[in-house]
Amino acid sequence: MKNQVQLLTYVDRLGGGGIADLQHLLAGPLQGLFGGVHILPFFHRFDGADAGFDPIDHTLVDPRLGSWADIATLSRDIDVMADLIVNHISTDSPQFQDYSEKGAASPYNSLFLTLESVFPNGATEADLLRIYRPRPGLPLTYATLKNGQKRILWTTFTSQQVDINVLHPQGRAYWQAILDTFHQHGVSIIRLDAAGYAIKKPGTSCFMIPETFDFIAELTQYAKALGMEALVEIHSYYRQQIEIARRVDRVYDFALPPLILHAFFNQTARYLQQWLAISPRNAVTVLDTHDGIGVIDIGADSNDPVAGAGLIPPQDLDALVEMIHMNSGGQSRQATGVAASNLDLYQVNCTYYDALGRQDRFYLLARAIQFFAPGTPQVYYVGLLAGVNDMGLLAKTRVGRDINRHYYDQAEITAALQKPVVQGLLRLIRFRNEHPAFQGSFTLHDTAEHVLSMCWESADAWTQLLVDFRTEEYQLTYSDGVVSRAFQLLEHGM
Repeated sequence: MKNQVQLLTYVDRLGGGGIADLQHLLAGPLQGLFGGVHILPFFHRFDGADAGFDPIDHTLVDPRLGSWADIATLSRDIDVMADLIVNHISTDSPQFQDYSEKGAASPYNSLFLTLESVFPNGATEADLLRIYRPRPGLPLTYATLKNGQKRILWTTFTSQQVDINVLHPQGRAYWQAILDTFHQHGVSIIRLDAAGYAIKKPGTSCFMIPETFDFIAELTQYAKALGMEALVEIHSYYRQQIEIARRVDRVYDFALPPLILHAFFNQTARYLQQWLAISPRNAVTVLDTHDGIGVIDIGADSNDPVAGAGLIPPQDLDALVEMIHMNSGGQSRQATGVAASNLDLYQVNCTYYDALGRQDRFYLLARAIQFFAPGTPQVYYVGLLAGVNDMGLLAKTRVGRDINRHYYDQAEITAALQKPVVQGLLRLIRFRNEHPAFQGSFTLHDTAEHVLSMCWESADAWTQLLVDFRTEEYQLTYSDGVVSRAFQLLEHGM
């Protein structure tokens, strides 16, 4: 992965076209902005029960979006990242349909996990309560197969996404075939979606247990042999995230987005400073993604809240969520938790621009902090265009995360690119990509609690960002080794 800003996008929601149209956009209005693009699920079907994260056929590009040849063509111009949805597969998949019709006679009989296959000796109430799930209830679905047999299927996310045994020969053949297909068509980075849930073991939480690390290592090694990097997507307690980072290629810094919001809301850099001093250096940094703004990543350890304190006090976490709701005029409340069908327990659904009250100054400062933080920055397509909450789409689908998954047509993109806040972000992206200091070493300066000061240096080149959250002033300065200059986030004012 290049040490340049990366784009995260759906194919059909940025311009409304296919993969070839996305390539034209990246070669046109967005030319030179991104070192790589993470294309969210483009497989058959890309518009299923979970916006493509419930693939019917992971090795087939949905023909409505294009073909593998289009992916290969795109990969010649820019690094391409794709999702390996390793934990589950759609109930509409050929594998599950064969299993549903034939039961024990199906070659896929042992591919799909059931309550019995995970707990062959039965599960006690304590066993079931120990299982970690990001949504209310148990990860189980009662189902009647086409052959009339009844099963209790293991479904971590939705009833249409059945978990698979990734260590079974059929499971290994499944994910290896996907990686082989990716490699053949130019995908250079894989994102392991929901990898933390991939291994189930009686008597455990079934989430990020030692055997999960072993599996991730096995899969990553297979990918590396094909010349691909792996990015692991896991929302978890921050100390566990640090441990995960030591054992994989790359992780997300999901703690950064809520900590930046906390700094603005409370006029303190204290907790942001503490995190940046210990955050993984092999991280992909984000402010927003196709999911919500995570809060579990800065909260207490769910297994031991007393000993495992979070990055901010519990009362601050509650206040943070309420401030997002207030800044968004209550829109995020309508899209979060039991208010919508997407019942993720650890996320607030809202655009980051709305979470900051649509204040251009704060938004660009948040992006500057992200770009200066250790790691490789990634920008979500809605965030790139300083998008606002899509209440119309939310009302239509009743899926909470759709509030931040707007469908942009070409006219909307053209108009958004002219907004001063977006123009400022584009300039900041180019600065992050081009200034040589970001190829060097990072320093977090010891300052007052309300001040954040970060610096990058490489040979004679340096750049420094200083933000005073109490006065809401900032200084972004840089040098090429000869002359020192100031960078203005907005060309007029600020």
